[in-house]
Amino acid sequence: MSPLRDSAGLYCGPIVDAHHHFWDLAIDRHPWLRGQQDAVLTRNCLPQDYLRDTRGYDVIASVHVEANWDATNPLGEIAWLDSLERPSGIAGRYVGFADLRAPDVEDTLAAMAANGRVTGIRQIVSWHPDPARSAVADKHLVADPQWRRGLAALGRYGLSFDLLISPWQVAEVLDLLAAFPEVAFALNHCGSPFDRTVEGMANWASGLSSLARVPNLVLKISDMVAYDPDWTEASLRDVAMTCLDAFGPHRCLLASDHPVVTQHASFAQTYESFRRIFADLSDDELLAIFAGNAARFYNFTDIQLDRYP
Repeated sequence: MSPLRDSAGLYCGPIVDAHHHFWDLAIDRHPWLRGQQDAVLTRNCLPQDYLRDTRGYDVIASVHVEANWDATNPLGEIAWLDSLERPSGIAGRYVGFADLRAPDVEDTLAAMAANGRVTGIRQIVSWHPDPARSAVADKHLVADPQWRRGLAALGRYGLSFDLLISPWQVAEVLDLLAAFPEVAFALNHCGSPFDRTVEGMANWASGLSSLARVPNLVLKISDMVAYDPDWTEASLRDVAMTCLDAFGPHRCLLASDHPVVTQHASFAQTYESFRRIFADLSDDELLAIFAGNAARFYNFTDIQLDRYP
């Protein structure tokens, strides 16, 4: 029996969770959490909460992605994260926030890059035809020359960029990826399959296939339930396998999006679904999507996966 599989043949090896968040409501640094009514968003999520919810899984490392901290002080989130007591691998790497249109963005990026845990930046650029579901007012933000000047600095500091977009932005994003081949990009949350109609899912899948042709992009298979709150494992499988078919097992990163995901599914439900959905992959492919791809993309130089067959 493979040491990477349990008696049922399902993956039981190491996990590098490529996307999760911490916050502390008491410090009031996340404006979007003020006045929330959802039970998940009215509770703290700190390292002890993450460790409790991931108990039973071999999470050897994880990536903290900016959680919409006060945008006027992006370095404050980094300092706060550094202050949290936790095992060394948990939130061992950070994806920080920077407003790429800000006049002082290069100073922010330099300070981020000086922290060894910061390996990437995210500025959410997701646009939706319904303004209530849009993170930005400008569908074409990624084409803005000033924004792109800020993005260009990422390459100089060796930082990646996490892309949270919608299927309505694929054309602009393809142009962006081609314009910055020196920057490594990670597409968040399966490319956001918002529209669950047959036509909407077909458009999402087509856009995903187009994006997958660009070599400097990887894909996070994460928080599928955000777009499918009445999910079944069959509905998750359809999305996950479309992602895998497009990007292949060496360009897909599995991630929880904890605690946001727990609005619709627990960490355990998420990873049990992953274990069953991807059970037919080879051991090498399983190790890649559960741990190796994220370790490589986010530069976990201290993780040694070669000891696993």
